[in-house]
Amino acid sequence: MNAIRFEHVFKSFHEKVVLKDFSMEVRPAETKIILGGGGSGKTTILKMVLGLVKPDSGQIFVEDQEITQLKEAELMPIRKRIGMVFQEGALFDSLTVGENVAFRMREAKNHSEEEIEGVVRQLLGFVELGHAIDKFPSELSGGMIRRVGIARALVGHPSILLYDAPTAGLDPITSRTICELVIKLRDLEGVASIFVTHDLESARTVASEFAETLPNGEVVFKSEDNNLCLVNTRFLMLKEGSIIFEGNEKALRNSDDSYIQSFLE
Repeated sequence: MNAIRFEHVFKSFHEKVVLKDFSMEVRPAETKIILGGGGSGKTTILKMVLGLVKPDSGQIFVEDQEITQLKEAELMPIRKRIGMVFQEGALFDSLTVGENVAFRMREAKNHSEEEIEGVVRQLLGFVELGHAIDKFPSELSGGMIRRVGIARALVGHPSILLYDAPTAGLDPITSRTICELVIKLRDLEGVASIFVTHDLESARTVASEFAETLPNGEVVFKSEDNNLCLVNTRFLMLKEGSIIFEGNEKALRNSDDSYIQSFLE
């Protein structure tokens, strides 16, 4: 079973072609890192997985269920299996951190307050922000806001996560923290994900490191040696709506395509 599958998808907005014969598969516990210039179709792909944008032609599957022609009401249970992490966090300014994470559960009205509080504390603990539960977004740093966004996306234990430039504008140390969360979710929770980014350093981190849990419960991050590449993380490069590269980081670095090399510089 694939977590996500695109088959020969075409999409245009007015006369601008955004995706052209686009096909891609994302397996469970796999991360696809999507690179490309502005307007190359990266964010459109994320919106299509959620059913927010429909293709002009082609098919899109989420966990082997075709979603291309589904109506809004039919998409709702599928969206519950997908978490979305926005570039700026997209938190509600008037709600505390805990209330932001709890928002979806309270909207669903099928959880007790005790259950909600337990889930919120567990998820904030996962992103190491348990101490910030009563703070407002205005009191948080940019990196903390992104981590709250990840905690909120994890409500309901989604099997798929979509990341829209989650490290953009962050300092290297904070970016590293976000990458470690992405790696933990992939390797320890089996989450499938699409990671859209312009941040090549973060992309390399996600593609070259893996997480392990030690017998004492501590999570450690290890790097592949120079001769091996992670099999569950692949790069995909878009240009003018078409895939011009798909493969591991080593193959990407060694590509002789002039567009790819200029992007990597």
